[in-house]
Formats: sequence, structure tokens, C-alpha cells
Amino acid sequence: MNRPPPKASTRLRLRVDRREISFFKFVLEAYEGVAILSTIDPHLGTVELMIGPGCESHVDQIIRDLSEHIRIEAVPNAP
Repeated sequence: MNRPPPKASTRLRLRVDRREISFFKFVLEAYEGVAILSTIDPHLGTVELMIGPGCESHVDQIIRDLSEHIRIEAVPNAP
């Protein structure tokens, strides 16, 4: 049985190496419509992803692949 995709975006806060924020953003932009990255704190490398409905697993895979090359970690207790 196919479930309909969620109708709202999902927010995900991460901390990345601050020198790699632009690279991370460009990678996500290459996957058009999957997620939008906003920088929350450039000094700490805190970013927030707005993940398109139904794209969560795709973004998870992108993060797993990128985490082999750059530091990416979840921000605990993010709103």
C-alpha cells in the first residue's frame, strides 16, 4: 500500500565544519527541490535544512554520503 507523501516540510538542524557550509549548500542545490539550507550560526557551523515533503530519505542518504568527507552532526534539542 502506497502512503501519500507528507504535505509539510521537515526541519533539521545540523552542525557542520563552518568552512564547508557553502559546499554543503551547493551539493543540496544540485538536488533541485530536495532541501534548502539556511545558515543559523556561521561561527558554530549551525545550519537548518528545510526538507521537501517526501524527500527525507533522500536527504538522509546525502548526509550519510557527505559525512564521510566533512563533519556533519545533529544539533540536540533543536526547535
